[in-house]
Amino acid sequence: MKESLNKIYEYIDNNKEEAISFWERIVNTESYTKEPNDVSNLANFLNDEFQNCGMDCEIIPAKPNGPTLIGNLGLDRKNKAILFSGHMDTVFKTGSVSERPFKIENGKAYGPGVLDMKGGIVISLLTIKALNSIGYDKRPIKIIFSGDEECGHYQSSGGKILSDNAKDSLCAFNMETGLVDNSLCIGRKGRLECILHINGIEAHAGNDFENGRSAIEEAAFKITKIRDLTNSENGTTCVATIIDSPKISNCFPKNCNITLDIRFEKIAEVDRVKKGLEKIANTSFIGNTSCEVEYTNSMMPYETTESVLKLYDFVDRVAQENNFKKLGKKTLGGSSDASYLTIANIPTLCSCGVKGQWNHTVDEYAIVDSIFERAKLWATVILNIDEKNL
Repeated sequence: MKESLNKIYEYIDNNKEEAISFWERIVNTESYTKEPNDVSNLANFLNDEFQNCGMDCEIIPAKPNGPTLIGNLGLDRKNKAILFSGHMDTVFKTGSVSERPFKIENGKAYGPGVLDMKGGIVISLLTIKALNSIGYDKRPIKIIFSGDEECGHYQSSGGKILSDNAKDSLCAFNMETGLVDNSLCIGRKGRLECILHINGIEAHAGNDFENGRSAIEEAAFKITKIRDLTNSENGTTCVATIIDSPKISNCFPKNCNITLDIRFEKIAEVDRVKKGLEKIANTSFIGNTSCEVEYTNSMMPYETTESVLKLYDFVDRVAQENNFKKLGKKTLGGSSDASYLTIANIPTLCSCGVKGQWNHTVDEYAIVDSIFERAKLWATVILNIDEKNL
């Protein structure tokens, strides 16, 4: 095995410029999550790149959002597949690339989605190419890259496509943002986003005070009750993040919309929170107001199961035995598609991609050398899976 690993490491070291060129190309290809045509454009490019390294690829529509790219290498091989998963879409609006194109300064790469998570796609492709270079043929290798993760697969089949196509996998490495302290993620909170649409009674604040009902005042009462749904001991948080209402200073506002961010560690908490929200919506605190709840985004939690911990322990052991930097493990508040994989009973590690910070901001950066470090790590882990019997 040592000889095979040395050849893999040599291949990765000899192909750094090609990997960076590929990284630059996909970062500079717009793929804003709310522009499915742009995401499809990137999917078509990636489809060709992964097919060029021997994968059989398919682009599956997930309307009204961007599609999902699925690829398989070595389906005729025995045993279950190793899966690299993640997403192609970003949170950055179309036009961001012209303002902040891909660049590298002082060992850090910058650009829209360079960290979250186009760097993870680069690592996946480089790892597969490195395995091909030694004729690896022990297990199938699979990729699943979603086109609508950043919008929570809202109103699409994206989440189901992911879980359905992951079912034949031995384990999965979700190539999300890597952590700068070299930890891997073993659990994430789920997320609900919803909007409370509150209706009051419009009236002049001076001439018709008695008949007016302020939707903003009703919202204020509801917000205090929403906060009571937080249960820190269970890992559940509820917070009002956006308030939108007509801006007329001398009139009772007819309507008010409250956007909520809800995070939870356990799936069982979803029902409790939803029931609480319905009760709050159906209660008129100042009288003669009404309210409806609209759920606009959801992601189930990525739970820390025994199989997740077993996979982490295996990767940690392999990393130590092969002189990689010390790993750690963390649970995170942000959600990811790792949830769909664990719900499908696939042992999964998350934050397996390029390391960096400040994803979803204009300051987002990725550490360039971690592209090659992580490609070597995942190739080493895959070679050890059968040798050490995961």
